[in-house]
Amino acid sequence: MDEIEWWEFDSAALMAEQVAGDIGFVVESAVEAHKDARLALPGEDGLDAVFSALAKSKDIDWSKVWVVPTADRLAPLEDTTSNYRRLEGRFGGLGAEILSLVDESALDNPAEAARLADARLALLRWPLDLVCLGVNDSGGTAGLFNGPELERVLNAPRERRAVAVRAPDGDRLTLTASALTTARALMIVVTGAEKRQMLEQALKEGPLSSAPIGRLLAGVEVPVDIFWCPEG
Repeated sequence: MDEIEWWEFDSAALMAEQVAGDIGFVVESAVEAHKDARLALPGEDGLDAVFSALAKSKDIDWSKVWVVPTADRLAPLEDTTSNYRRLEGRFGGLGAEILSLVDESALDNPAEAARLADARLALLRWPLDLVCLGVNDSGGTAGLFNGPELERVLNAPRERRAVAVRAPDGDRLTLTASALTTARALMIVVTGAEKRQMLEQALKEGPLSSAPIGRLLAGVEVPVDIFWCPEG
C-alpha cells in the first residue's frame, strides 16, 4: 500500500466543495497533459453533494471528459438502479462522454457482459486519471462484496478491466482491482464515525482485511486521499 492521507471536514458541504475542486484540478491537469480526462466514478447516492458541486464547476471542459462507472448492475440502461443512468443524468448534459459497462444485449449472460465491457473499456487510454470511491457500512466498494467471489475479482488478470460479480441483490459488472488501483489519482469519500473506524481497521489489516476496501487498497500503487466528515 502506498501513502494514504486523511482530509477532515466539519460538514458535508465543505467536504463536497473540496472534493469537487480536487477532481476539477485532476481533470484540468489531465486535459493539459494528454488532451482528455478519464474518470471512474460511483453512481450511488452517497456522493450526491460532491457531484452537484462538481457539475457547477465553471473551469471544466466536459467535452474532453470520459466518465465510466466503477461498477454497475446488469440492468437496462434506463433502469432506476443503473449507475450509468445516474452519471449520464449528472454529467452527460454538460458534454461528458459516459461510457457504460453494460451492453443490453447480454443482460442475462454475465460472462458475455463482462467480455463486452472489457472490449468497450479497451477503447479508452489507460491508466485512468482518477478513481473516486465510496464505501458502504461493511466495507464494500466498487461492486465488491464479501463472499466467495471476492478473491476471483481481486485477482483477475491485470490485462482485464471488467469482470462480472454475483451479488445477493443481483449480478453486477465492476472494474477490476488493477483497473481501479493503477489510476493516476485515487480518492475515497466517507462520512460518519462508524464508517471511519471501519475504514481505519481495514487499512490496518490490509491484505488480511475482511472488508473489500481493505483488500483493494492493499494493492494500490498510487497515493490515496481519504475525505471524511462526521455527518452525511
